[in-house]
Amino acid sequence: MQIPGQLLDSLAFVKGFDKREFERVHAMGVQVTSVRVNPFKASMVNSEWSISSLTHHSPLTIDHRIPWTEFGYYLKERPSFTFDPLFHAGCYYVQEASSMFLEQALKQTVDLSKPIKILDLCAAPGGKSTHILSLISKDSLLVSNEIIKSRANILKDNIDKWGCSNVMVTNNDPKDFQQLENYFDVIVVDAPCSGSGLFRRDPNTINEWSFNNVALCSQRQQRILADVLPALKQKGVLIYSTCSYSKEEDEEIVEWMKKELRINNEELITYPEWGVVESSGGCRFWPDKIKGEGFFIACFRNGVRQDEEYLHLKKSSDKFSKLEMGILNSYVKKAGLSFLHMEKNIYAVPENLQADIDYLQSKLLTVNFGTKIGEIIRDKLVPDHALAISNIISGEVQSVELRYEQAIQYLKKKEVHLEIEKKGWAVVTYQGHLLGWVNILPNRINNYFPKMLRILKD
Repeated sequence: MQIPGQLLDSLAFVKGFDKREFERVHAMGVQVTSVRVNPFKASMVNSEWSISSLTHHSPLTIDHRIPWTEFGYYLKERPSFTFDPLFHAGCYYVQEASSMFLEQALKQTVDLSKPIKILDLCAAPGGKSTHILSLISKDSLLVSNEIIKSRANILKDNIDKWGCSNVMVTNNDPKDFQQLENYFDVIVVDAPCSGSGLFRRDPNTINEWSFNNVALCSQRQQRILADVLPALKQKGVLIYSTCSYSKEEDEEIVEWMKKELRINNEELITYPEWGVVESSGGCRFWPDKIKGEGFFIACFRNGVRQDEEYLHLKKSSDKFSKLEMGILNSYVKKAGLSFLHMEKNIYAVPENLQADIDYLQSKLLTVNFGTKIGEIIRDKLVPDHALAISNIISGEVQSVELRYEQAIQYLKKKEVHLEIEKKGWAVVTYQGHLLGWVNILPNRINNYFPKMLRILKD
């Protein structure tokens, strides 16, 4: 691996940079693989999330815990996640270890026990959003945004897997959030960058790196931050991160924010054994010092505006008949939930967030919100895949446990042979974890796993 000489020269005086070790670790070509457990689909044992249920009949081989997150684990080797049904069930997310430091940024700057509204501005494919959902209270709201439509759909699918209803997926430009002035308690900006921190993981990115691209990314990052800042409450927290080594996208952005946006830098506490380098108001992750890839993160607290507008939102009420409510009650644990219509589909959202979701729908391009339940046709529910893998599905719904071979056939959207007498909709499970729907008919079983999510490999 040939690291661009211009990049190496530009890093000479950046804190923590060791040219010899930096080149050595890239030349080794070691691939670090890590996963983050879904706490809603795993059990707690001795104050730690038990990953044993995920490694039983699973290709995961756990090495050790990631020190800055309670949910993250390094793997001894990278398995084929495609052929692990628990991956498709949303029991864990494959994520780069350094980026899981977002957990420290949130825990050290925000009271996560209280209801908060949080925006993940550049969210696809969903690593940080699913991590946020694992940390915030059930009364909090996450708006997970992605400007590129195709990536927004991937984001929706990954959030559906996590099984939460207190989240909304949007497809907006950062400037669109200016109309939500003083609305969010926290804004997370994992900014588009030149990507040098990912050289080891994806050597092809080396060919795309240039000083011109670094400069363009720096300008884009400034525009994104300036555009979205009006949506942050007074004393709200902004978390900025990149996977770039270049100071033009890291420390210099910190200085620009302090000077131009008049926002206060918040230092984060780290421990020597972590190997994280504190650098000019942010934290750097060098791959020769930590087990992970290149990453930079910094936190800020907004202190510009003196007057905060408090929104007094009224929820609208969608009308559902007694028959419709009876149908929904047989599929959904409805305690604390409201049901809303969007076109012909029905969605479930936390009751305390309904007014906020109504308000946000009037302001933003919405891809998804809450949990999509499905559509009632001729007095019967045609359920959506999101309900099947959610945390709100009723225990009254018929379920069928699959063997591993059957689970793979199901995930390939092929025919699955089951001996079931009761007809109608049923969820299939693997190791007790929900995978999706089948419809049991008198002469056949229809596989309703989404075509776009199916396994294509043999």
